Amino acid sequence: MVIETSHTFQLLIADDNRSFRETLRELLEPRLPLAIHEVESGEEAVEYAQHFRIDIVLLDMYMHEMTGLEALRVLKDLNAVRPCILITSEATEELRRNAQQLNAYDVLNKPVRRQELCTTVAGALRDAYNETIL
Repeated sequence: MVIETSHTFQLLIADDNRSFRETLRELLEPRLPLAIHEVESGEEAVEYAQHFRIDIVLLDMYMHEMTGLEALRVLKDLNAVRPCILITSEATEELRRNAQQLNAYDVLNKPVRRQELCTTVAGALRDAYNETIL
């Protein structure tokens, strides 16, 4: 999978588990044109997106104080970022419905598979920014 583009996309990972953030980075960096930024909570994701340009966000569903769904709601209200992808160990139908109502691009299950993650992120970037994906 290759994205034809002249720029690097800004991706924000919000997850309270450092090793999982590192895993996502290792899966994505060599395959997609991304500058990856990391935060540990939903609150930090909202704060970060208010101060920096972010093109896409990966949100863990279950973080301390603010869930990924709550962070998604705030990010959408602020128009701070376009596509958001939730990552969770418990992707219930109710969670999927709630995420869809907030226009989440997708909900991925943990453990996340490399191909699914890369395809989903590339698809979100393609759909949001009209970039060519080969």
